Amino acid sequence: MNEKKNTGILKIVVLIYAIVCLVYGLGYMFVSDYIVKLSGSAPVFQGWLRWSGGTLVSLAIGAYMVYRKPDGQGIFVTTIALASTLCSLALFCAWATRPEETKVWFVALPAIITLIISVLLWWGRQNARDTLYPK
Repeated sequence: MNEKKNTGILKIVVLIYAIVCLVYGLGYMFVSDYIVKLSGSAPVFQGWLRWSGGTLVSLAIGAYMVYRKPDGQGIFVTTIALASTLCSLALFCAWATRPEETKVWFVALPAIITLIISVLLWWGRQNARDTLYPK
């Protein structure tokens, strides 16, 4: 019972992570040209975004699988927590060095979202360590 209670935060955050990855992943896979236009920045070859869309969709599926059964999934949770942390750092760097024509909200919003998800994933991982890393 206590084990299930400790996974509550983790499961919610992993589900949110899955939804964010799925939304961005599908966007990058199928409407990457629209996303670039929406950002206000210079055009970029769509292939540079489409491959990352596939990766994000696969991470969303993996996160959903962890949501359904978190037992023994510590390595995956650590990987997505680390990915969120590094993604947030990259987005904050992009925010600081963005070209003037790029819309601030387009970089700031995902930077803040990934930072929050990162912090919550590390926290949820710590709380659910007994479930994620069974002895």
